[in-house]
Amino acid sequence: MVTFTVEDHEGNRQSIEAPDDMGLSLMEILKASEYPVLATCGGMALCATCHVEVMEGEDELGEATDVELDQLENLPEYFPTSRLACQVRISPLLEGAVIKLRGEDN
Repeated sequence: MVTFTVEDHEGNRQSIEAPDDMGLSLMEILKASEYPVLATCGGMALCATCHVEVMEGEDELGEATDVELDQLENLPEYFPTSRLACQVRISPLLEGAVIKLRGEDN
C-alpha cells in the first residue's frame, strides 16, 4: 500500500491509501475515492479532464510523456508540475506525495 495526500478544489486535504500492486492509475483511485474527476477519455490521455498538479513528490514521479505534455500544454492553466492522473501509475514513487486536483470540476 502507498499513502499520498489529495487536495480538492476547495483546498481540503485528505490522506489516501491505495494498493501499489494492481497496476491502477491515479485517475482510477481518485474516481474510486469519489473525487470529481471527469476522465472523459477513460485514461487514454486525450481529454486532460484528470489534470492534477503534483505539489510535493514531483521529482520521484519523473517527467510527463510527450503525449501527456501535448494535452497539458493546451490547457488554460498549466503548471510545471502538472500531470494527467490517468498517466500516473500507483507505485511506491507516490508515497508521501501531495496531489492537487486541477481538472474540470463537475
